[in-house]
Amino acid sequence: MGHGTPDNMNWAGLLQNLLVLVHLRQIMCGSVRFSIPEEQEPGILAGSLSKHFAPPYQLLTQEYLWMDKNTGNFYTTEQKMDREALCPEETKAEECIILHNAVVGPSGDLIQFPVIIEDINDNVPHFENSEIHMRVSEDVTVGTSFLLDDQAQDRDTGRNGEVQYYLEGSDEVFSLKVEDGSFIILVVQTALDRETQEQYQMALVATDCGSDPLSATATLIVTVTDVNDNCPSFSSDSPRSVTIPGDSPKNMVVAQVTATDPDSGPNAAIVYSLSPKVSEQAKKLFSLDSLTGYITLTQDLQSDNSEELVLKVLASGHHCPPADTQVTISVLPMANQELTIKIGFIAEHQNQTMVLPENQPPTVLAVLELEGDSSFKDSSLAIEGEVPFTLSPQNGKYLLSTSKPLDYEMKHEHHIPVVVHRRSAEGSVTALSRHVIRVFVADVNDNAPHFLQSHYQLEVEENNQPGMSLLRVSASDADSGHNSRVTYRLDKHTSTIFNIDPTTGQLSVSSSLDREQQYVHRLTVFAQDSGSPALESVATVSIRVVDQNDNAPVFLTQHFIFFIPENVAQFAQVGRVGVTDPDEGRNGNTELHVVNNSEPFVVDNTQGTLRTTTNLDRETQDRYELYLLASDHGHPVSLTSTARVTIFVEDINDNQPKVILPNSNFSCLTVSPETMAGTMITKIYAIDEDSGLNSEITYTVVAREPAHNGSPFRVDSRSGNISLAQRLVGNDLGMHHLFIVVSDGGKPAPLHTTVWVNLLVNESMEPCQLDSAPTWTGPPDFLVQTPSKASICEVEESATRSAQLTLLVGLGMMLASICLLVVTAVLYLKQRRRRPQQENEIPLRLKDKYYSDD
Repeated sequence: MGHGTPDNMNWAGLLQNLLVLVHLRQIMCGSVRFSIPEEQEPGILAGSLSKHFAPPYQLLTQEYLWMDKNTGNFYTTEQKMDREALCPEETKAEECIILHNAVVGPSGDLIQFPVIIEDINDNVPHFENSEIHMRVSEDVTVGTSFLLDDQAQDRDTGRNGEVQYYLEGSDEVFSLKVEDGSFIILVVQTALDRETQEQYQMALVATDCGSDPLSATATLIVTVTDVNDNCPSFSSDSPRSVTIPGDSPKNMVVAQVTATDPDSGPNAAIVYSLSPKVSEQAKKLFSLDSLTGYITLTQDLQSDNSEELVLKVLASGHHCPPADTQVTISVLPMANQELTIKIGFIAEHQNQTMVLPENQPPTVLAVLELEGDSSFKDSSLAIEGEVPFTLSPQNGKYLLSTSKPLDYEMKHEHHIPVVVHRRSAEGSVTALSRHVIRVFVADVNDNAPHFLQSHYQLEVEENNQPGMSLLRVSASDADSGHNSRVTYRLDKHTSTIFNIDPTTGQLSVSSSLDREQQYVHRLTVFAQDSGSPALESVATVSIRVVDQNDNAPVFLTQHFIFFIPENVAQFAQVGRVGVTDPDEGRNGNTELHVVNNSEPFVVDNTQGTLRTTTNLDRETQDRYELYLLASDHGHPVSLTSTARVTIFVEDINDNQPKVILPNSNFSCLTVSPETMAGTMITKIYAIDEDSGLNSEITYTVVAREPAHNGSPFRVDSRSGNISLAQRLVGNDLGMHHLFIVVSDGGKPAPLHTTVWVNLLVNESMEPCQLDSAPTWTGPPDFLVQTPSKASICEVEESATRSAQLTLLVGLGMMLASICLLVVTAVLYLKQRRRRPQQENEIPLRLKDKYYSDD
């Protein structure tokens, strides 16, 4: 072959491809255009090619549509069309067009036509973040706008993809407006004050514009940030006067001043200082901590005289004028220190500290009594400040009691300031001394563990590694010590493959999960503290097992056997070929194909049935063997399985008997008058290509010529043998025509054919020959076919008509018998007067085989 040949072939191929593309382009640019909404159920009519092209039709790609080859109608399949998945790039802007190729017309033209996938509102607007956080300064003016960057996305198109927004739960503090269709703006409607409300939580709702709108919600959290719009001020419980003994030691805490600033962070920072107007003596005796406000002694006191010192304390904030308070410190002379408080403990105590379990009702803790010189009679005890304790005078003594149940979790140690007051003759009250009584609150196991979440959810792919860690649950207990130690356990009915670390709460699975056995596991986790009695709480864990393509399709049986009558219509259903795949989604979507597709069968995947592609003829082939291949759409690898199919073609009575012997209605056989009775003269042999009852043949003599009662020939209805029923006599000489009906046993109506058997009784055995075939002269109702070519008449068309006909024939034969007796007598007399014409006798030999020429 020369070097130029491949180039010529390439040019020819390119020209052919160009012509095909031009042809396809013409069709695509024409009026052949269809559209169908996405996500349609199987079997929905999508369109038809019958208005544009002549049959037959064949769709080359049948993943989403299948086509009726006769009508050109195409319908949706089990594989639903998802517009957003098929056309991800064009989802918002352009039409989603899927091109389909088909072969149409008697000449098998290749066409390409577009199918537009119309959008339906099947996608909910989606926020990327379930929570949207914003920070707004408290000093913003009303009407200030803030752009929200978090917008909801809707994969639909047109009105279905347009999103509208509104706020829920804003209490008219904020409003929402949308500009240019896509910019979401939050507008401040009222003045903000962080000190009044620091955070606002609202629902941002996104709703599409579909006919049946879908919506999504994100939580909008607006945190009001602080500005320095408040200054420090001293609280009401900040001490104004303090009394200390004259022998107080160095570094003793005298008092603590307290100022507050409603602002937060650096704006709330407070610095304490002494006013420049404080006396030099006070400055020498006392120091002030600038951060905590503690006033402490700078040296030991040794004072025998009463003395009052005034401290003016300033509290300064950022960019604020200082607030001030005045603390008067009274120093008692050492001579008055002989008064002491004697404590008689009633409650449990250790090292002068009382211990009381929490949650106790009001309880007496101790009896207090003043001891000292005679001057104590003018003295009394009182509790200073707001504390949950009371002092009740009882016969010169005082009962110290709780005023309400104590809560360890709120405060586990209380310092009770008890002050000794003396009333002078003038009626004035002076604080002589101050004592602190300590009460420790013992923890009681009154708090159950608390889970951070009451319900945990996670997804795990099946076939995981054994021992895989899943998640960690966590619970805390507000109690202390032993009461707060939490251990974890699973419900006793939980599958043994799940384990939890009792200390850390780490949940794990000891074996691989199988989604096909169980796709959701719900676990109950208990968190129990170590108190007595122990308290516990419960959380649930939902584990959804994500599918992997680990199961091949499974046929209901490995060998399908079907029976179908021959001559059924094209695309007739043979039977259902059930196949299942326990995986889910695309992993479980199966598709069937005939492996050896040379056979006249195809799989209808929409119905899960096997169908014929052409008419079947049992006489040509009565059995088909083929294999089906089932494959799923799993990722990354598709799994397959096969099954064997045997199809038996059942016979229907579609073939009439065919006469082989005699080979024509002109056949003639000479019978010697000397033939003995019972001798088989010849036979009729017919075949039927059907099977079973449809091929069982019977032979019936419908008529004889000449029609007299004493026909010497008999036909066996089963074998077709024609034998001599009686000895031949002179009246039997001549030509005998037997009109034979050959019938099969088909139901409900048998098929027939007819044949003439011509027998010449003649003493000369010369071969006989007929110039013309006999013709039927009987009632026309007997025949609807020409002899030896077609099925017999309507004689056996129905049982009712056959019975009526039999009755009529019987009555006719009775009348004919009488007539035949008369005719026979007349013929016999005439025969004796005539001499046999020996020269006209033609002997006929019985042949071994006859071949029909029909």
